[in-house]
Amino acid sequence: MNALEERLRKEVQGDVAFDAVTRALYATDASIYQIEPRGVVIPKTIDDIAAVIGVCREAGVPVLPRGAGTSQCGQTVGNAVVVDTSKHLRAIEDLDASSRRVRVQPGLVLDHLNARLKREGLFFPIDPSTASRATLGGMTANNSSGARSIRYGMMVHNVLGVDAILADGTRAAFDDGAPNGVAPLIERLRAIASSEADEIAKRFPHVMRRVGGYNLDAIKTGPFNTAKILVGSEGTLAFFTSIELMLQPLPRERVLGICHFPRFHDAMVSTKDLVKFDPVAVELVDRTMLELSRTNPAFAPTIERYVKGRPDAILLVEFTGDDATLLRPKLDELDECMAALGFPNAVVKVTDAAAQSEIWSVRSAGLNIMTSMKGDAKPVSIIEDCAVDLEHLADYTARLTEIFEKYGTYGTWYAHASVGCLHVRPVLNVKHDEDVGKLRAIAEEAFALVREYGGSHSGEHGDGIVRSEFHREMFGERIVRAFEDVKDAFDPKGLFNPGKIVRPPLMDDRSLFRYPPGYEPINLDTALDWSEWGGFSSAVEMCNNNGACRKNSDVMCPSYMVTQDEEHVTRGRANALRHVLTGQLGRDALTSERMYDVLDLCVSCKGCRRECPTGVDMARMKIEFLHHYRKRHGWRTKDRIVASLPRYAPFMKYANAPTRLRNALAPLARGTEKLSGFSAKRSVPVPSARPFLDDSLRRQNGPPPVGEVVLFVDTFNRYFEPQNARAALRVLEAAKYDVIFPTLRDRGRPLCCGRTYLGAGMVDEARREMQRVIAALEEPARRGIPIVGLEPSCLLTLRDELLAVVPGEAAKTIASQALLFEEFLVREKCEGRLNLNLHPLAEQKAYVHGHCHQKAFGAFAPVLETLRMIPSLEVVPIDSSCCGMAGSFGYEIEHYEISKKMAERSLLPAVRSAGERDLIVTDGTSCRHQIADLSDRKALHVAQVLDRALLSS
Repeated sequence: MNALEERLRKEVQGDVAFDAVTRALYATDASIYQIEPRGVVIPKTIDDIAAVIGVCREAGVPVLPRGAGTSQCGQTVGNAVVVDTSKHLRAIEDLDASSRRVRVQPGLVLDHLNARLKREGLFFPIDPSTASRATLGGMTANNSSGARSIRYGMMVHNVLGVDAILADGTRAAFDDGAPNGVAPLIERLRAIASSEADEIAKRFPHVMRRVGGYNLDAIKTGPFNTAKILVGSEGTLAFFTSIELMLQPLPRERVLGICHFPRFHDAMVSTKDLVKFDPVAVELVDRTMLELSRTNPAFAPTIERYVKGRPDAILLVEFTGDDATLLRPKLDELDECMAALGFPNAVVKVTDAAAQSEIWSVRSAGLNIMTSMKGDAKPVSIIEDCAVDLEHLADYTARLTEIFEKYGTYGTWYAHASVGCLHVRPVLNVKHDEDVGKLRAIAEEAFALVREYGGSHSGEHGDGIVRSEFHREMFGERIVRAFEDVKDAFDPKGLFNPGKIVRPPLMDDRSLFRYPPGYEPINLDTALDWSEWGGFSSAVEMCNNNGACRKNSDVMCPSYMVTQDEEHVTRGRANALRHVLTGQLGRDALTSERMYDVLDLCVSCKGCRRECPTGVDMARMKIEFLHHYRKRHGWRTKDRIVASLPRYAPFMKYANAPTRLRNALAPLARGTEKLSGFSAKRSVPVPSARPFLDDSLRRQNGPPPVGEVVLFVDTFNRYFEPQNARAALRVLEAAKYDVIFPTLRDRGRPLCCGRTYLGAGMVDEARREMQRVIAALEEPARRGIPIVGLEPSCLLTLRDELLAVVPGEAAKTIASQALLFEEFLVREKCEGRLNLNLHPLAEQKAYVHGHCHQKAFGAFAPVLETLRMIPSLEVVPIDSSCCGMAGSFGYEIEHYEISKKMAERSLLPAVRSAGERDLIVTDGTSCRHQIADLSDRKALHVAQVLDRALLSS
């Protein structure tokens, strides 16, 4: 432990981490840069921040404030002590709804603030696409804006005050009041601004979207809001401890027009006409983003539903207000305008709120969607958000396209057409010197073009490392010196985030890149097939660090939602893996205990597979990791117990009574705890004395069957909950399907998908199980017979991991026919073949929890639709993430408490709020056990609910 770390540990209540892995996690943000910090501090209190500043000032070590770490220009990386406010400093300190003001701590996330403000009919209107994880401190430091800036402006227009700690330890309030304790500093700022008044008027771009440099134009000779000089300062002037914000009434109604254009240029020319109708947003989505969205399972249905044909670009035009009857005519006017511009019938009108939300979710994921391109060439943020006047937008984009073509590439385009600030990225491979050379050349020519049009080279995402060196060309020598004077007035020793805005490094200094010279993945003999990505390391590199996984909704990322620790989020795990796969953490780092800690709380929910817009599948990566880790360290007893379950499960019926006894007697549970690794606080699943046997009811008479279906009964529903398999069989037979069962060529035990082996990293054992599956199911799959399963984690293994463990045409054929029970029923209903005579149940309402894998594969909606086939049953989906059991995870001693926390986050409160006569429904055996264990409610599989609703013949 070095002296700095030792002293910080003594003086800070929060966490202090100087280990190599933690430093690696904080070495990157959403930019192309990677700079290892000296260490990381997670402060619990404002006093912790003051202590860090004091210790680092004395040690001569820089301090770098950080929120969500989503900066795209390198603002939040540096050789400093990184102070992450996002875990603990996230309180709403004061809310005055009547005066529309709120004071928040810097680590509070925007979406969390707006969720609270919604009760008051208010919201904070600055809406970056990263709202689900962007912190208010980071937004203030970056002068963020968003899709609706044409109506609400930027952070600088909406920040009323900032409390901050200065480099010398002074705690000061910056607002529109008289300076308190910092009067000399304010007078010095006035002198700087006054001496350069003419130059400011001449050199500062006259566009609203300008965030470059410091806000010298906000400094007045008389009273002014001193907080505005801190907005956009990127953590270089002071450390924010609280921010006061101006709020707006929440619009009651919204309508959206999707304007389609056959050519990108047409959209750019038309924007200036569309903004005349007073929309709150006009957002661009180009062909590249549309086509990439079509390949993403989370976004493809939305694109297919609302985008007509194959336009070269669309503009999303939104209107808001309190009266829907006044808004809908706006869409008609928009339609008429488009027709007058030469584009008749080119507007899709969307008035449904849920549909609008779907469409905006695609736009919000724009950056991640663009960077989901496979391969080393990616859209690179260098001229990311230049802003020009709308009169020049079409010419600017056309000439910029010519620059891209000159260097043999093309650009991706999206975002804020309404204010002439497009997120445009040339596609380059920054691992190669040649493309790094193009990086600088494109930047220099593009910025010259922006200056020619009187625009701003930085219109939203700030300066950081990418743009700070270009201030001299944009603002001139005198203004750059004025920026340096401002920095020195606040921070004479350069304590705060050096190298940003003033005195920056070169933007193309490859020693600062995520992929520096000599970057090379180690030669790893992988257990799974990663060829789709070009290798395991390339799959890991799909993470662009934008932090979508840091949100606290949907499934991804359950452990992060509980711990709020960077290493327990998909991004953190991917960063750690990238470092070890390139040897940056040492030769044996991949199989180290520290890496095990990083991946230990990944519950393999597969939420990231769907919700990460770049498709980072951490569950599959964990399988690969465990394969290598366990080969070095060996498998534990509990690993072997769980993994081998399918092999000894046929004999488990003899353990029915002993298992019940273990669950009933606490001393016996404690006695087996150490041997098994399963917590004595848990009941364990009781094997059935009457397991399911593969045998159809076989109708003797009656009409011919509607069709054939293979019923794939997994280990859990066969030996532990056979009532589910029997119920499914009765439902399928009642619907007149000929149910067949896999023919086992080896005449051995029933099939297993291999999931239990994969969960332990036993890929070779899983492969043997999967080869049995292929031998039994390839023939019916080739005949087009659906393979229907009940347990999501097992059936969906046939759609996913099967392809990575046993790649080939046979696996693809089986995957194409694998359907969950509900998916099959809904498909048959849609095709007019399903005939189920269902009657109302005694229960009137069903609360439904979706298994993580169902959600990851877009298979949860069929569960709800299937239950809605039952007359008079109200179906209520539970808004929940992972139940926390996650296979064997929640049974394990070391995971019991965090498993409970995952369940208590949203699932268990919803279950407990259900009435005694309401149904609780979930398809996952782990989910049902978690609910039973922690709430004393019994949850049912959908098959059982349908079975109960069948009319007796």
